[in-house]
Amino acid sequence: MPEKESLLFLKSLKEDGIEHVHVSLGSSRSIMGNQSSKSELQELQTTVLKCKLCAALAKTRKKVVFGSGNLQAKLVFVGEAPGADEDEQGLPFVGRAGQLLTKIIEAMGMTRDQVFICNVLKCRPPNNRPPAPGEVVNCRPFLKRQIELIRPKVIVALGNHAVKALLQTEKGISGIRGTFQEYERTPVMCTYHPAYLLRSPGEKRKVWEDMKKVMQLLARSED
Repeated sequence: MPEKESLLFLKSLKEDGIEHVHVSLGSSRSIMGNQSSKSELQELQTTVLKCKLCAALAKTRKKVVFGSGNLQAKLVFVGEAPGADEDEQGLPFVGRAGQLLTKIIEAMGMTRDQVFICNVLKCRPPNNRPPAPGEVVNCRPFLKRQIELIRPKVIVALGNHAVKALLQTEKGISGIRGTFQEYERTPVMCTYHPAYLLRSPGEKRKVWEDMKKVMQLLARSED
């Protein structure tokens, strides 16, 4: 990300006084991944694209949103569910919240091609309603398998639904935001969803502090 754009993003973090911190993560692993993992992920994607476990979502969706990015990413972002833009394009986080997430990733010194981005639900709930418990149960095995195959060093859970689906906890995001939890031995940073930041821009500082912790942990994993 050009320095000018990084500074503009950091400047947009209201109440911040935050300095841009770039952490070198070393050479990125191949975006194609090893052939075995790539093949298994392709098989999983084929299964997900055909999924009709949630009959209501299968009827109303336009496209299934499997996820996108580096198949051997060290960092995986998990959101809630696709919105209207994602449903149209079949890609995660491409609307306004996705644009903000992209800026956050770039301010961390990375690109979207170096991370993997997905959601708890792979189909858009009608009218962007919250995921129903049964829908989360149906989709959770797909998310679990994605993480197993990608094997990231760190997961970032964006918002309440991602936190609850990954950690299977009833704790709200406000209570554990900024902390590392654990999902099957992988550290999980719990933080606010970009959509929440669009509504509450004063909270951007907190998310940036969370991302600095993620960057530090990734840097330590390179040692």
